[in-house]
Amino acid sequence: MKIAFGSDHAGFIYKEKIKHLLNALGHEVTDFGTDSEEPVDYPLFIRPVAEAVARGDTERGVVLGGSGNGEAMCANRLKRVRCALCWNTTTARLARQHNDANMISIGQRMISEAEALEIVRVWLETDFEGGRHLRRIQLLDLE
Repeated sequence: MKIAFGSDHAGFIYKEKIKHLLNALGHEVTDFGTDSEEPVDYPLFIRPVAEAVARGDTERGVVLGGSGNGEAMCANRLKRVRCALCWNTTTARLARQHNDANMISIGQRMISEAEALEIVRVWLETDFEGGRHLRRIQLLDLE
């Protein structure tokens, strides 16, 4: 699977750890930065991830920050992007099953590294249930 990544300085460490995991699992990773813990403005690194997902250049996207809130807000401004702020495996699983989330946002300051890695694993392994949920998702992109 092709997966895009982006983070600000407050999510950089987990971004690198998650990228390592996904490379080990055989996924193709595109990293839109940032490349250090030096303070940056998160939209400059999150929007390119969301654009790649919206265009279909990548199948999924993972964005990270301190809380993950701003990153999710930034990503969700684009049509065809469904970015879920996930803080445990239940939110990750439901984001896929019910919302067909093609992006997730994680707050490095909110959860442990082990939790972040497990959230990503669950999100990648969970299928969309379709059915009644499909109609609701289609309503998200109406003009």
